[in-house]
Amino acid sequence: MLLDDIEGVIAKMATLKDCGIRFSLDDFGTGYSSLSYLKRLPLSQLKIDQSFVREVTTDANDAAIACAVITLGHSLGLNVIAEGVETEAQLTFLAEHGCDAFQGYLFGRPLPMEGFQASLSGKAA
Repeated sequence: MLLDDIEGVIAKMATLKDCGIRFSLDDFGTGYSSLSYLKRLPLSQLKIDQSFVREVTTDANDAAIACAVITLGHSLGLNVIAEGVETEAQLTFLAEHGCDAFQGYLFGRPLPMEGFQASLSGKAA
């Protein structure tokens, strides 16, 4: 949809943003994500793709990319979230380099709604 009508999508996103809806660019650095989208889209958040997070503590290139995405996101006024965080070492590295938020199996596995609700209340599902 974005590729077919970028101007129309930007206008709709801007209207929705004015209503309080926030947008995140998922899987940044892979696929169709582009630096031009960062400049033009009314985004609130940038997500570092898990393919860069997976070996962020053992691969210098992944570490450099993750740090660059964090710096770029912040310089554009965006929050940065890392997806696929599975270890304390990944969390520590990303937090030390200014990543704003994290998601991944380190914090919990996907749950059906009933299990999620039970976890919030402290009861087993």
